Amino acid sequence: MQFSATTATKKVIGLNKRIRLLAGGTSASKTISVLLYLIAKSQTDKTPTLTSIVSESFPHLKRGAMRDFLNILQAHNYYDDNRWNKSDYTYTFETGSKIEFFSADMPSKVRGPRRDRLFCNEVNNIAKESWEQLLLRTREFAIADWNPTTDFFMYEDYGLHDEHDVPYADDADTDFLILTYKDNESLEPAIVGEIEKRQMNKQWFRVYGEGKRGEVEGKIFKGWKIIEDIPHEARLERRGLDFGYSNDPTVIVNIYYYNGGYILDEVVYRTGMLNKDIGDMLLAQANPSTLTIADSAEKKSIDEIAMRGIPMIGVIKRPGYVRRGSENSLIDWVQTQQVSITKRSTNLIKSYRNFMWQTDKEGNFTNEYDHFWSDGMMATIYGLSNFQPQPESKEEITSGNITSLWS
Repeated sequence: MQFSATTATKKVIGLNKRIRLLAGGTSASKTISVLLYLIAKSQTDKTPTLTSIVSESFPHLKRGAMRDFLNILQAHNYYDDNRWNKSDYTYTFETGSKIEFFSADMPSKVRGPRRDRLFCNEVNNIAKESWEQLLLRTREFAIADWNPTTDFFMYEDYGLHDEHDVPYADDADTDFLILTYKDNESLEPAIVGEIEKRQMNKQWFRVYGEGKRGEVEGKIFKGWKIIEDIPHEARLERRGLDFGYSNDPTVIVNIYYYNGGYILDEVVYRTGMLNKDIGDMLLAQANPSTLTIADSAEKKSIDEIAMRGIPMIGVIKRPGYVRRGSENSLIDWVQTQQVSITKRSTNLIKSYRNFMWQTDKEGNFTNEYDHFWSDGMMATIYGLSNFQPQPESKEEITSGNITSLWS
């Protein structure tokens, strides 16, 4: 796979001020464009430079910008394993220039030595103080990107305006650019179609389609906490599984009970997994006897995996189980629970932040959920379903020696 220059890339290259701010919708190629630019700069430096690439947490960095960076180098045959320091997460180019990766939750790095260039990926999830400390220690220029899901400090601090044909900033030393999926010519037609069919959800499309600031309405789950790790006292109770293959990922989520609430930890979020791969993954876990609740529409897959001695059952899909307002609604029940997600669960966090209600042709929200970015939340709902009280049924559901909490 080659990472070709798109309109987004050309726009990023055209920025020339000290502070370069990029708001953008989904699939706008913001991160790839910035990485292509920073790699090219490092490869052509006359004197060695240091570039820092930073995001909210190291798991987010490792599964996002760092992975994209290494993929770009490998795809273009630039990568040299001897130049990649796997302990410091630093790549040294032939010019002597370096690109380093660290997270904004590492105070010693944020307040550490100076650099020449800075890229803060998804800066809306980084504290204002961290951005300011990083910027103070940057000599040449700083780039920051984000999805404009809500107002945050960048808009006020730099006087950013996105209501015009050409977005601009009040600060004379600041470039402000809005990128959208239309700036990314390499985007698959299927994804373009998924984005454009949501135009009736005006707030969603304003943010994710047009890249403009807004408060996304219709978000299903709110108030979940992102936590550092799983407390020692937490008990692993269930796993949730949503099957996928080519277009949609297979998602497995560990569900822990702790202090009156639930903690979610992403196990896998991957396309192309066969039932054998899923079974191998579950058997390789520290507690393979934990009951897994899966999408009951995949009965054959459940049976094939369960035949390997893996406790697995299908979720009970009572009428309206994923509809808002239904007496059997699992979504409504999950909304009432105290839920946390480990910060290493990067795909699960993204699914949580983007799990929305559908809209009708007039742009009104319906009682059905939108399938876009729903996979992680469906795996979660399946797993948590086993804890929902079921007053109308005393039926016991067993798998091996494990009995449902419904009994």
